[in-house]
Amino acid sequence: MTDPVDAWRRLAGTCVLLDGFHALKHAVRFGAEVPVAVTADRRAALALADELAPDVRGTLDALLTEVPYETYASLVPRPHPTAVAALAVRPSRQASLRALTDAARRAPVVVLDQPRNLGNAGAVIRLAAGFGVAGVVTTGTLDPWHPTVVRGGAGLHFATAVERLTVDELPRGPLFALDPEGEDIRGLKLPDDAVLAFGSERSGLSAELRARAGHLVALPMRPQVSSYNLATSVAMTLYHWSATGGAVPS
Repeated sequence: MTDPVDAWRRLAGTCVLLDGFHALKHAVRFGAEVPVAVTADRRAALALADELAPDVRGTLDALLTEVPYETYASLVPRPHPTAVAALAVRPSRQASLRALTDAARRAPVVVLDQPRNLGNAGAVIRLAAGFGVAGVVTTGTLDPWHPTVVRGGAGLHFATAVERLTVDELPRGPLFALDPEGEDIRGLKLPDDAVLAFGSERSGLSAELRARAGHLVALPMRPQVSSYNLATSVAMTLYHWSATGGAVPS
């Protein structure tokens, strides 16, 4: 049997860190390949599975290896309260692009245009998975698979396509960009194949993406309030899409 610590150290540079029980639970639930998973308290982890994820309890039972707490803590940037961590194989870029460019796509793609905050990006991916969108794309320098983003997404990167692209590489579909000067979203029905673009937390949409947008859309906002948090804006927009006909469950 392969030593889990040796396997971890061999794979850590190429795999995605799943930080905590919930990240591992979601990744397994959505088909991630998990070559190694460790916990400092196997009994407690499986008790969580019994309570919160009985559908994947058997898989977690087979995956999890108990190691001393000090060993577990040495493998992660900071220990998680559940004392669970795993490594997963990142989906190929080709697989993500196939999902994003599927001609039969029946759910929007969310685009984060030059985002800056890793936690916000993770929260958006979690939202996108919950609403069943086709994928989340980032432009700019932020890596959407950064460990902090994956932590914020609670392992739900594996429930949707996540990729970094240039504006020229964005998937086809009517491009709706969120902008204070746009049309009130409450008067619109967003099509299922829409590409929904959100600007960065600090500077809004880039000139390149704004120029390419076919529709500028505004969220309702009280005068003198400057802006919403990025994840809040995405949540409001996806809720509007789902409430006007977009199906959340598959």
